Amino acid sequence: MLLVPTIAAASAIQGVGLFAAAPIARGTVIWRFEPVFDRIIPDADVAGLPEVARAFIERYGYITPQIPGGWVVSLDNTRFINHSETPNTDNTQADTTAARDIAEGEEITANYGEFCDFTLD
Repeated sequence: MLLVPTIAAASAIQGVGLFAAAPIARGTVIWRFEPVFDRIIPDADVAGLPEVARAFIERYGYITPQIPGGWVVSLDNTRFINHSETPNTDNTQADTTAARDIAEGEEITANYGEFCDFTLD
């Protein structure tokens, strides 16, 4: 669940990105898993879904040892955080925090490899 104000907009990185709607100070928790708001979908359940639904989960969800049980799918615009080798967030713990000050209007980025198996296609 996002804990800071953001907007989704066109990204120079890829397609749509997530941008800070206000300055975010270094160390601020940006996102936290909230079971009431975010979902874990077991792999077996994903396998039984129609192709379009599976494709959505595989694009916008992820499997991580930090949150076991299946695919993590956020119900907010967290799914628009794009990958960067030099991200402005830290995802090495359960919560996503600002690795440095993030300016209003700046795209919020993450190194996907910090929390899940990731390779560039």
